Amino acid sequence: MVFRNFRFVAIFRILLLTATIFLFFYTLTLEYFITPFLIGLIIIFQIYLIFKYIDKTNRDLASFLESIRFSEFTRSFKIEGMGSSFDELNMAFNDVIQDFQKVRSEKEEQYQYLQTLVRNIDVSIITYQRNGAVDMVNNAFKKLFQINSVKNIHDLESISPELVQTLIKLEPGKSCLVKIQEEDDILQLAISGTEFKMHDKVVILATIKNIQSVLEDQETESWQKLIRVLTHEIMNSITPISSITSSLDLMFKAAKGTDQPPDEESIEEAHMAIKTINKRSNGLLHFVNTYRNLTKIPKPNFKLALVKDVLDDIKLLVQEEINENNINYVVSTEPESIEFYADTKLIEQVLINLIKNAIHALENRENPTIQVKAYYNKRGRVTIQVTDNGQGILKEVLDKIFIPFFTTKPKGSGIGLSLSKQIMRLHGGSITANSEIEKGTTFTLTF
Repeated sequence: MVFRNFRFVAIFRILLLTATIFLFFYTLTLEYFITPFLIGLIIIFQIYLIFKYIDKTNRDLASFLESIRFSEFTRSFKIEGMGSSFDELNMAFNDVIQDFQKVRSEKEEQYQYLQTLVRNIDVSIITYQRNGAVDMVNNAFKKLFQINSVKNIHDLESISPELVQTLIKLEPGKSCLVKIQEEDDILQLAISGTEFKMHDKVVILATIKNIQSVLEDQETESWQKLIRVLTHEIMNSITPISSITSSLDLMFKAAKGTDQPPDEESIEEAHMAIKTINKRSNGLLHFVNTYRNLTKIPKPNFKLALVKDVLDDIKLLVQEEINENNINYVVSTEPESIEFYADTKLIEQVLINLIKNAIHALENRENPTIQVKAYYNKRGRVTIQVTDNGQGILKEVLDKIFIPFFTTKPKGSGIGLSLSKQIMRLHGGSITANSEIEKGTTFTLTF
């Protein structure tokens, strides 16, 4: 029953071909020459039809397999008049094609999903080969390094040669840190990667994250812990000093109650001891209060303000000192409509401290100049720079200037820049320094 139509048609064609062949041989016995020739042509045509009829299934099957091979799932198969078996074959072909269409559609959706995920995740991702050829970078990578495209790892040489070498030599499963110092910003990059094989090439997938803010948070927290410990220890030293002072005071009171006053030498020694202890106590108390200033920064009172207004106010505050030192003081804000969300009093404290440091650095310099500039950096963040043309800061000193109580001034306390850094962290920003000997120093506040 299954092959009924197919068998019937095939048997009918074979019988017809057989009859035609017998007719061909029969006409050969006659004296007609044209008739056998015509019957021979009919035999050839019938053989062609039989092969075409039988070969249709093979051609459909080959077409089906080619559709799978070349992922062409838009065609459909329709076989009519050849029996139920071919109807079932037709349905099977079309069902398989539909299944492949569904799988392909799901894979395309998954691919688009992963592409969207990779391109919009906030972690910078780059895939490349060992020869430096880049396969893909996501939007976070472009935003981090302010580039539109990158075809080869070596295209990043202008940003940081160290970054290029780190990526080229990156070992799977290992992490490393790279520091990039820009003109008005600093990047602390944590880089990790993995390696996999795709087709016949080895691909490295590297993830890059700027952990500058994390490091600064940890650094600030460490400072605060240190300060609390030192404060506790110093207070423990003050207590016995105060006790000795009290004891000496009682000794004097007791001496006053006797008929014979103490000798002059004893009185002088006791007096000197009291003066020494008192002086030391006052010094330690002052030291403790200085420490406490670092841990008692008031909570910022944020408000929206024009940067130009803040810079103009500061200019009025430092104008007298600027004039006394004959310093060329230049202020620029581009554009003048720049606004930031900050505690203006705390930011004024930071900027005044930086300007006073710049004034100190300009002592005995020719044509002393301080430039205060506000602008949007290339990442669209509000940036304020204080630049002087002073003697500059040594590289080994530059790395320590934000450490509490580190100072190069004979009478400096060493807390100004540390305090400024904490204030900027409270504003979600950063403060960096860039300096060249005999060319000057630039402090950059980034909000």
